Amino acid sequence: MFLLYFLAAVVIIFILSGLKIVNQYERGVVLTLGKYSGLRNPGLRVIVPVFQRMIRVDIRTNTIDIPKQEVITKDNVTVNVDAVVYFKVLVAEKAILEVSNFIYASSQFAQAALRDVTGNVELDALLGKREEVSAQIKEIVDNQAEKWGIDIESVKIQNIELPQDMKRAMAKQAEAERERRAVIITAEGEKAAAQAVSDAAAILTKTPGGINIRTLQTLEKISVEPSQKTLFVLPSDLIDTVGRIMSK
Repeated sequence: MFLLYFLAAVVIIFILSGLKIVNQYERGVVLTLGKYSGLRNPGLRVIVPVFQRMIRVDIRTNTIDIPKQEVITKDNVTVNVDAVVYFKVLVAEKAILEVSNFIYASSQFAQAALRDVTGNVELDALLGKREEVSAQIKEIVDNQAEKWGIDIESVKIQNIELPQDMKRAMAKQAEAERERRAVIITAEGEKAAAQAVSDAAAILTKTPGGINIRTLQTLEKISVEPSQKTLFVLPSDLIDTVGRIMSK
């Protein structure tokens, strides 16, 4: 009797061990006696214990952090660059059968592509055209990862660390550029102000009595402040008359 219970328990355990749950975001790659025999979709799935093995593959978008890489740019500047890779498994059986560890392999290939691409561009291009450089890395990695059933959705360069002396040189350059722009803006302002004064003077000269009215306005402003100076204001007509007499 005990033997029957024991055999029944063994059978139940054997059957239960063959029940597998595949989550919605997973696919199950089944190997029968070591040979690929099919793919299991989400839900409760049954495999034959001992003879079959199921490997779950996450098909969600995943990320790979590319650690900081020391790179010498095309113009011989040493920089440290890191990035992040966004990828997704499209063909689960390829990701298992074509490469031993698809995440590690993708990471190593992305590191190599990062060094190759950034090493072939100048520093200004690396800093100013980061998206274009990232697109080149993505294309290279995607061509290889496609063989493993993986789609590289995007590659983003995160940080570009410059040497300290290069940072100081760029800071001085930026400061000089700001000073140059400030001088230009100040000069343009002075030019506009001088033009406005010239236009106003021309209008006052053409207007009868305009100079006298402007002189009275100036005296009104001066009289508000206490002053030790005494001003003698001569009519402009008198000045013109004296000028004509002296010219004769």
